[in-house]
Amino acid sequence: MEKVKAKKHLGQHFLKDESVAKAIADTLTLKGYDEVLEIGPGMGVLTKYLLEKPINTHVIEIDTESVAYLDAHYPKLKNKIISQDFLKYNINEVYENKQFAIIGNFPYNISSQIVFRTLDLKHQIPEFSGMFQKEVAERICEKKGSKTYGILSVLAQAFYDTEYLFTVDENVFIPPPKVKSGVMRMTRKEDYSLPCKEKLFFTVVKTAFQQRRKTLRNSLKTLNLSDNLREDTIFDKRPEQLSVDEFIELTLKIEADGVQS
Repeated sequence: MEKVKAKKHLGQHFLKDESVAKAIADTLTLKGYDEVLEIGPGMGVLTKYLLEKPINTHVIEIDTESVAYLDAHYPKLKNKIISQDFLKYNINEVYENKQFAIIGNFPYNISSQIVFRTLDLKHQIPEFSGMFQKEVAERICEKKGSKTYGILSVLAQAFYDTEYLFTVDENVFIPPPKVKSGVMRMTRKEDYSLPCKEKLFFTVVKTAFQQRRKTLRNSLKTLNLSDNLREDTIFDKRPEQLSVDEFIELTLKIEADGVQS
């Protein structure tokens, strides 16, 4: 079978550098899980290194041409190729509530959505690593005070320890993207439960950053907070000035004020 042609509408950029593929595979620590799911394997340049590891590998791929290529070239993947959209598929048809890691050279047009989906499944995903557009990988790992610190940073770091690992040049892809790429890893915290209501925490973070240039007193107006609470000095700050712990503290105050979600 001929090589798969990258499809623009799927955001495909096929990695051609074997050393980079191996380095991404080696970001897995293999601690706390026996299963790994690769998202968007394409022609399997990363997959081959995962198959060498003492772990059970499944791949999920929406592109039927890539699925046919993998089926023809990787006999070890027999019955382990999921021809579905990760964002819509009920992954427990495969994992039945088991712990599994996620890895991939993620399509940049849906990479943030992949992180949000991972957060939905955090009770099953102790480790997540892979390649993003460099700015997105940096954003996920960014600390408070930066212009790139935002919703992804706070929500990911509430449940995971995040690490930016290394940068990847454009010329190692076919076709080369117009941006550099970055590889990062998220390791689930030992205690990843929040002391506040999780749904309200998500609402507070997302609402605050939707108007990031405003103080929290203004950006959180839609939550109908009491005048008494709005006098708290934490509302003088802008969202990028709050750490994850401070967002949790803020959510607890809002919860005590009677706001439900």
